[in-house]
Amino acid sequence: MEIRLGDVAPNFKATTTEGEIDFYDWLGDSWGVFYSHPADFTPVCTTELGRTAKLKDEFDKRNTKVIAISVDPLEKHKEWIKDINETQNTTVNFPIIADPSKEIANLYGMIHPNASDTLTVRSVFVIGPDKKVKLTLTYPASTGRNFQEILRVLDSLQLTANYSVATPVDWKDGDDCIIVNSIPTEDVPAKFPKGHKIIKPYLRTTPQPNK
Repeated sequence: MEIRLGDVAPNFKATTTEGEIDFYDWLGDSWGVFYSHPADFTPVCTTELGRTAKLKDEFDKRNTKVIAISVDPLEKHKEWIKDINETQNTTVNFPIIADPSKEIANLYGMIHPNASDTLTVRSVFVIGPDKKVKLTLTYPASTGRNFQEILRVLDSLQLTANYSVATPVDWKDGDDCIIVNSIPTEDVPAKFPKGHKIIKPYLRTTPQPNK
């Protein structure tokens, strides 16, 4: 199944390291980061899960819940968490879905036959409170994810969902934003009281509206 930007994220029920969940109920009114791991007891995944645990305060600030999945069974997850906590000097503080039937992984298109027909690739889905998919990323199994980029994207998605702006190349929280082209130039001063700059008629910038 191919999930595209703007699609409603499929709901599912799952067994996790923090108990049984209904995905929509668990997500509630929060943003969500749902990401997959090729397998338990693998080195890159171990560092990623440890990093996620250490970033809990950053995700909390963004009203974002994180949930991971691999196709290994629950008891294997629980044993692996001990290794993650030990080697990454942290405590895993988010649920990991056990998906030995691969039902959820297939629902989200996380199985990549060109890589393996049994393991997941490193997929990332950012899901909004409206349960729609706002971002998808897919990494090969050999490449760990950049969680600072995931946080940066969350900042951009949440900003642009509430203000008539887009974020330019390499933008980070606090930088100037681009005024979307649907706003007529004559309406810009009233809508963006912090000021604006017209570089080209189609390229107008303004200080970040919520800072």
